[in-house]
Amino acid sequence: MLLTIDPAFDIRQAGHAVIQQEAAALIQLAASLDEVFSEAVQLIVGTAGRVIVAGMGKSGHVCRKIAATLSATGSSAFFLHPAEASHGDLGVLKPGDTMLVLSNSGATPELRPLVGYARKLDVPVVAVASEPKSWLMREADIALVLPQVPEACPERIAPTTSSTMMLALGDALAVAAMRLRGVSRRQLVGWHPGGNIGRDTMPVGDLVRLGEPLPLVTAQAGMRDVVIEMTSVGKGAAGVVDDAGNLIGIITDGDLRRAFDRMLTATAGEIMTANPKTVSGSTTVGEAQRMMIESRITVMFVMDPRSPTRPAAVLHIHDLALPG
Repeated sequence: MLLTIDPAFDIRQAGHAVIQQEAAALIQLAASLDEVFSEAVQLIVGTAGRVIVAGMGKSGHVCRKIAATLSATGSSAFFLHPAEASHGDLGVLKPGDTMLVLSNSGATPELRPLVGYARKLDVPVVAVASEPKSWLMREADIALVLPQVPEACPERIAPTTSSTMMLALGDALAVAAMRLRGVSRRQLVGWHPGGNIGRDTMPVGDLVRLGEPLPLVTAQAGMRDVVIEMTSVGKGAAGVVDDAGNLIGIITDGDLRRAFDRMLTATAGEIMTANPKTVSGSTTVGEAQRMMIESRITVMFVMDPRSPTRPAAVLHIHDLALPG
């Protein structure tokens, strides 16, 4: 079906206006952070149990993301659906937890049983809303007030600006808590073993197969032997070693093309690139990939940890790509 568009309506400008309005709201939010925000972060860091995050509607969707970000940065957190909570899921809440509740209006009725049960357990409540006099903010131990700015929706109804501010505030709480805890890069990596993050931080020694036959030749080898070795492994390169097995150079497909007019007479030592780039088995995939890109190479040797001058495996840039 063809869509009739008013020629006077600028679609790009409409999108630009939404982003500009939300960006302006985030600037107001940042300027509004005060000691109450600091108290909320300290409470999160001092929580012996978990941070239980709850909200309805669009606020609930934001809560799921905030809970995930808190957990990914060192603050164990779970999302609790307020409607499900009053049908038995309140059992997830335990003494020692902290509750983080989001509601733009501060009047969401489904939150009342949840907040009431938190009160019975002496679980502290951190509330986020734009109405400072709402029942939720009055019940909270710590009340984080969002700036009262219009939604980016032209009818000022659909949660847009408000949910963006909630998301940003959740990130601010999580990252500030992470920094206050002193979470290290090693810890962050340990919590992200999958996807690109996990792949980038994997040691190349876990990626390559040590002990497999390597494409190696001596400096005196002729080009026929070099091509046979390169073809046998299929990595597009052959290493050149001295009599003791130490790596002294590398020959790639590009080296062969550049030495084509000398193919019948040259030796490996005459056309190799000396002192090639290498990595250790502990080098991460991300570091190895950056080295290859910066050096404009596609193959490197992984060196033997017991004898750093001897090659133990060969690594191609295609080996570093995330499967799928």
